[in-house]
Amino acid sequence: MDVAVEMACDVGESPCWDAETGSLLFVDITPGRIHRLDTRSGHRSSFEVGQEAGAVVLGEEGGLVIAARDGIIACGDDGRNPLPIADIDTDHPERRMNDAKCDPQGRLWAGTMAFDLSAGVASLYRVDRGVVVTVLTGVTLSNGLGWSPDGTVMYFVDSMTYSIQAFDFDGSAGSIDHPRCFVRLDPAGGLPDGLCVDQEGGVWVALMGGGEVRRYDASGALTATIRLPVRQVTSCAFGGSDLSEMFITTAAYRMSPAERRAEPLAGSVFTCGPGVRGLPATPYRVR
Repeated sequence: MDVAVEMACDVGESPCWDAETGSLLFVDITPGRIHRLDTRSGHRSSFEVGQEAGAVVLGEEGGLVIAARDGIIACGDDGRNPLPIADIDTDHPERRMNDAKCDPQGRLWAGTMAFDLSAGVASLYRVDRGVVVTVLTGVTLSNGLGWSPDGTVMYFVDSMTYSIQAFDFDGSAGSIDHPRCFVRLDPAGGLPDGLCVDQEGGVWVALMGGGEVRRYDASGALTATIRLPVRQVTSCAFGGSDLSEMFITTAAYRMSPAERRAEPLAGSVFTCGPGVRGLPATPYRVR
């Protein structure tokens, strides 16, 4: 386990590998800050969105797409020229966007949460070239998303259920069906948060409060555990020239001074070689 960049993100999240530039994108949700880490030089740059930012993905024609508090925004790599793509839940200021990721066809799947975590008031949306469709309702804390290597299964985390759900995925229609519990987690082990999928179909999930990233194979069997020196582990993504590196985001959210002294690396981004390669990030399809 290495430290990719030592920092103190309040809620570091949504790591996304940009293969063209050899850099890692990620967000710090609460201050609404988008970070880019050049993994070759170690240089880090950032810009602020002006509101909470739950996730960042690449744009098909360049630039970035951000799941911000009030909806989906496109902008340049440096945050300039922001352009709203879709307003979501703007009539509900008590909610915000959270995690988001593109499916293999380039549609953005983005979920919400209430600031006070009110049960069942959030949703999961599909955004296809600016058109928003509500896919799931009754969600509490919309989080990790991923697709199997053959694109026939979608994984989704509603954190407060302490489980990873699996759905049959129809790539041509962008629809999901036949929901089932893929993995149920013990609440004592932490809250399931962001996830990613490797080339062998393994599902890696970060455990907020548990200090781990776990891998479950396509049958749902636990096959690997990565332990970190911090408890608040938020998400993971594959990157590097051959997608053999894993980048793991963490948080320093609401930690006391004593907790910060015990975990001085909380909020940093970590990296390791998990022994398997990941899948490339799909950019958001504009046209």
